[in-house]
Amino acid sequence: MRHHTVEAFTSILLMVAAAGAVLVAAETGNIERQRTADAARALTGGEPTRGQEAIAELGCGTCHTISGIVGANGTVGPNLTALSSQVYGAAGEHTPDRLIAWIKAPREVRRDTAMPDLDVSEATARDIAAYLLEQN
Repeated sequence: MRHHTVEAFTSILLMVAAAGAVLVAAETGNIERQRTADAARALTGGEPTRGQEAIAELGCGTCHTISGIVGANGTVGPNLTALSSQVYGAAGEHTPDRLIAWIKAPREVRRDTAMPDLDVSEATARDIAAYLLEQN
């Protein structure tokens, strides 16, 4: 009987330790995600959460695949899941400011682009850029 008690106690300790490890891993992921969001905010002056909402409302996923956006699996435009490895619109600088300019008025960055001008405000462009950079 005592042997079963030790086994049960050991099993409980192992389950508690495993649960603790899962919580630590989750918290570490949350901390890293927070750091990434903070960096995106600092680079763009935008808010990733508002950017995610704007992307969904504007229908960006009709043309682009974008992680974290339900139904954003378009293939007409580039996949924005790997945005950090792309140049925005044409050869040139690869900066948050260029991304913001591209989102706000793509034809001012590159006249021959197929991307439509969606009349996005500066603030919304910054929010969208923050979201896209946070995901990468």
